Amino acid sequence: MAATKSDSPTEAAAPSLVRPDGRIRFGQFADAVPHIDLSGYRHRTVRGGRAGAFARWFGLKQFEYFGVLSEQLLFGCAIAHLRLATVVFLYVYIPGRGMLVEKTLRYPLILWRSRSRSPVSGTSHAGRRPTVTMHYADHPRRKGISVDLGDTLQVSAEFDEQAADFQPMSLCTRIGRNGWVYAHKVAGVPVTGQLQLGDERFDLSALDAHAHHDFSVGYMRRETFWNWACFSGRSADGTPIGLNVSCGVNETSFSENCYWLRGQLHRLGLCHFEYDWDLPMLPWQISSDDGRLDLTFEPEGQHSEKMNMLLVASDFKQIFGRFNGRILHEDGSEIRISNLYGFVEDQYAKW
Repeated sequence: MAATKSDSPTEAAAPSLVRPDGRIRFGQFADAVPHIDLSGYRHRTVRGGRAGAFARWFGLKQFEYFGVLSEQLLFGCAIAHLRLATVVFLYVYIPGRGMLVEKTLRYPLILWRSRSRSPVSGTSHAGRRPTVTMHYADHPRRKGISVDLGDTLQVSAEFDEQAADFQPMSLCTRIGRNGWVYAHKVAGVPVTGQLQLGDERFDLSALDAHAHHDFSVGYMRRETFWNWACFSGRSADGTPIGLNVSCGVNETSFSENCYWLRGQLHRLGLCHFEYDWDLPMLPWQISSDDGRLDLTFEPEGQHSEKMNMLLVASDFKQIFGRFNGRILHEDGSEIRISNLYGFVEDQYAKW
């Protein structure tokens, strides 16, 4: 999965996030970091001293997300691995009926959970029943999700990056003075499998569904905010396409903003999100400073979470709807986006 010349990653591959001297390796990488081994990592305080065991343990967070998009069905599921709890949210939206089924699960401390140390191998798991599992395999490169909510919802979905000749977005950026985040993201790949909602079964291949996946881990800001936008499907002329852009995180020296065309990664400039904080169901405008991205997002529904537990708090909205607009390719050609389903987020977290 070599990077194209125009992408100019900092390193062709990163066998480890941790350098021999204990510092973190920052940059854009041509492929995934295969294993997030922090045994040699030297975590420091903001004043430069050696961080204690509790700060090292408490500060590490991990977030995994699996999304499925099609004209007939949208599905989203996240596992947030926090030190005091694991939080899972998931939902299914049926556009033709305006039907939304959603669920939030919280598991204290380390009960009924495990997390993968790699975006390309291993398993992350939460719960007994209900149960949510994300699983990763290499050679061939596959990612999948299994959900068991009894008679309410059953999901078994998977995509194959190598079959799609896919080039992932992989980077590590600074966060504040002593933090960092490694992010590995995928969008615009076909997804196979089944989703059973009550008595109704959906074949994801028959729906021409496409997937998005996010694996992010690191020492994130204690209080953080971001906007994010993603779609995964086909452009107006039927070409497989995916988008991942954000504002407020993962943009210190390097940016995660990109799109995929036929599985190949193309980078974008810094992005701006114009929307009404108080009325997020009004249209959003999303553009890039290099003038290559110009999108309007029309919301149809949302999954939201609000929580205030003193040590941890959140005000989170993931909104789903349709994108319209255009992306200018490097060669000057225009990629038209017409009524393509995707997600945006307005997220605050204290963790």
